[in-house]
Amino acid sequence: MASCSTKFFLLLFLLSAIPFALIIHLEISDPATHVFEYHSAGWFRECAKWDDVNQRFLVSYFDGGFGVIPVPENYSSGTVLEEIPVVNNVDFGKNKTLGFVIDRPRNRVVVAIGDAVGNRYGAVAAYDLTSWKRIFLTKLSGPEDRAFAEDLAVDTEGNAYITDPLGNKIWKVGVNGEFMSIIKSPLFIPKEWYNNLFGLNGIVYHPNGYLLVLHMVSGKLYKIEIGKRNEVKLVNIFGDGSLRFGDGMELLSPNKLVVAGMTSRLVESSDDWESATIVGKCRGATHRLATAPTIKDGKVYLSHILGLGYPRKKHVLVEAVFST
Repeated sequence: MASCSTKFFLLLFLLSAIPFALIIHLEISDPATHVFEYHSAGWFRECAKWDDVNQRFLVSYFDGGFGVIPVPENYSSGTVLEEIPVVNNVDFGKNKTLGFVIDRPRNRVVVAIGDAVGNRYGAVAAYDLTSWKRIFLTKLSGPEDRAFAEDLAVDTEGNAYITDPLGNKIWKVGVNGEFMSIIKSPLFIPKEWYNNLFGLNGIVYHPNGYLLVLHMVSGKLYKIEIGKRNEVKLVNIFGDGSLRFGDGMELLSPNKLVVAGMTSRLVESSDDWESATIVGKCRGATHRLATAPTIKDGKVYLSHILGLGYPRKKHVLVEAVFST
């Protein structure tokens, strides 16, 4: 099964299950929360992050490449912003630009690149946030592997950790792009075969020095102590529901984690992520499929994979308000 099939299956299922008239109604109705809208040349956008220093959103292209969405000082709600391409993936053929992290101390963005159709190529790249010149490109997998570079996190030393949902492993790459190691654990592989159709996905680095990683289909959350020989623990999740089919993640605070998905969830821990509780949910623009959260001025915004409109596609970043 192609690695992109999980997201596209969910997207196609949603679009087929939702009457077209309802989609139109959802699009023209006044939003319940604040929404940043932007015009784009492409249908699919994987991930967006707020760049507070430069007052802009950064966005990765599911069809390859990277863009910025400047937010002017005189911005007013309802203004449609414009996406500006800054990186073209022509060097990588049809490979996709997926999850990424703003590495502020080094003034760069680090991004996962993968072949979402044939799973024949995986890489991680870094680009300067000012010039957009490529700093490094490190190949992680090739035609001989069935692997997929999906999402990543960066620690305080600049090391990158890239999830592979097909192999249920994490690649570690050094600050200058040098390949360092692979993190594996039996805990990453649920017993049920169907839970391994798409595995390790969303990942964040916690300021206390460990990783939090989500297994997409099973909904299991792991804590990886990278300072303790990559010791892996299963985080016990309590509360209403589970984290199944969660996608990208972002820390709202050291003890609060946002998990994007068809239903996005707010998760809270009081014991340094030995356990956690689902304390809120947000459905948002379900027909567009939320893929990644970002934090702007203390508020959570969800980016969505699907843009709508013709000939100019309009994408949205929707403020998430969580309720119990």
